[in-house]
Amino acid sequence: MPWLNVFNGSSASGKSPSDRVRLGIIGVGDRGTALLLNIKSIAEILNVEVAAVCDDYVPHYQRAIELTEGKAKAFYDYRQMLEMKDLDGVVIATPLHEHARMTVDAFRSNIHVFCEKAMARTIKDVRRMYETSLQTKRILHIGLQRMFSPVYLEGMEKIHRGDLGQITQVRAYWHRNNNWRRPVPADKPELEKKINWRLYDDISAGLLTELSSHQIQIANWALQSQPVSVMGSGSINFWKDGREVYDNIACIFSYADGTQFLCDSLISNRHHGIEEKVLGNNGMITLETNKMYSEKPPSPPAILRLINDIEKDIFETIPIGGASWIPETAVQYTGEFITSRYRMDETKLQMEAFVKYIRQGEAPKELAEQGYHASLWCLLAENAIKSGKVVTLPKGYEI
Repeated sequence: MPWLNVFNGSSASGKSPSDRVRLGIIGVGDRGTALLLNIKSIAEILNVEVAAVCDDYVPHYQRAIELTEGKAKAFYDYRQMLEMKDLDGVVIATPLHEHARMTVDAFRSNIHVFCEKAMARTIKDVRRMYETSLQTKRILHIGLQRMFSPVYLEGMEKIHRGDLGQITQVRAYWHRNNNWRRPVPADKPELEKKINWRLYDDISAGLLTELSSHQIQIANWALQSQPVSVMGSGSINFWKDGREVYDNIACIFSYADGTQFLCDSLISNRHHGIEEKVLGNNGMITLETNKMYSEKPPSPPAILRLINDIEKDIFETIPIGGASWIPETAVQYTGEFITSRYRMDETKLQMEAFVKYIRQGEAPKELAEQGYHASLWCLLAENAIKSGKVVTLPKGYEI
């Protein structure tokens, strides 16, 4: 569990029933199911159990009961779940606009919270979640799982150590080719917004909260700072099916030292996929692909130099090619791996961390702060796109 070396050291887990961490899952859709299965996979090792499940959509409610073999208490109303006397924490994986209400209610019931990103639909609710966590002294753990990835942890160590030199730019993109739409039962059209909540403006901010929030957090983490302003553009230029959120966005976040973070996302072409690139005057790291590239790559093997010399003699007099046609050593340089531990499951590591923090009664404050800033700035980026203006952090939102 590499996060143990980064956040507060290790902590032993007890094996007796009195030491067991009991969790509830609120929202058992695709993401909630994945988190539930992750918890089950570490149940014996970390002495944790899924004690309760909740979903107000009948198919998900029934699936949750099946996944827990009927051993967990099942609820349609999360407020009834929060009345359980022996619940230590809840995992919230519901539509975005429900996060704040459920999180605050859990805190006021003295229950720790793991909440999927982004934190809330409005910056006011993001602030309310964060402040209530401080007031109640309950853990607020946001689902930004790359903070627990060995690749990202070791990559950030290299960045912060200065291996790339001065960081001059961060670039990120997340490209898919699907419409994000899910089928609605023909006899129940009233379930459209419940099932396709990501497509409606009052419930979701679309690409910004669902995808780009991860990459904003990574940029902040790499730069050890938060933006001072953001500008952006977005539109619905392909999926013209009644949706209300953009199917493509592009944003520029500016930091106090003049560094820029460029971020774009779309769901009509998947060629570029996903990547976060951190660029410095001495090199570049591509975190998603676990690679680091030096601006001064190692010298090529002697045989490659010989081949280049031969090709130079053959081609340098050909007018159509000229000297620029000669193969360059840099083309042959494919970078170095950041770490060999790339196969470790970052989501499972994050759930292990949440259990550990519940057991010790506190979590590193950086986790909540990273979630807070990433959630704020993806919503401020939405404001910038809608207004066509450069947007800054409103007063009263600093922490």
